[in-house]
Amino acid sequence: MLRTILTFGAAAGLVVALPMFLMLAMNPDPGSMSGSHVTGYLLMLAALSLTFVGVKRYRDRVRGGVIKFVPALMVGLGISAVASVIYVIGWEITLAATDFAFAETYTRGAIDAAREKGASAAEIEQITVRMAAFQEQYANPFFRLPVTFIEIFPVGVVISLISAALLRNSRFLPARTA
Repeated sequence: MLRTILTFGAAAGLVVALPMFLMLAMNPDPGSMSGSHVTGYLLMLAALSLTFVGVKRYRDRVRGGVIKFVPALMVGLGISAVASVIYVIGWEITLAATDFAFAETYTRGAIDAAREKGASAAEIEQITVRMAAFQEQYANPFFRLPVTFIEIFPVGVVISLISAALLRNSRFLPARTA
């Protein structure tokens, strides 16, 4: 089980971390990437689809084509956790290697979005104060690391639940006989 979790978790983590790094490293102005959150979550979904593949492989090769919901869920959650840790490490490497000031860019974007929506001066001031607090918190790795983990892990939980629910039925995508 551990081998399956580590193999598929590492693969999923790399599938999401490497494109993220490349997108930011190759962009001269990373703050200008409109729609990057959509691209990021699509990458997460694509990468975490390896959770389904890993659970199926575990069911077919290790468990003889039969698995119950809880063991399937545990394998899926393990794969998702490993992928999430690799994503966090990838994000930290990306921030260090590209000198990307994410918190500042995010703050500027939030304030600009409020202005574009016609927020009052008082509302903009309130957003500015909240975002300044966010910047201070984000500078602390004990805040930043769990926040980054929470970006991807819930997606993995959902995919793990779906995978376990589908693959507990041995007739769903049955194991091929040699």
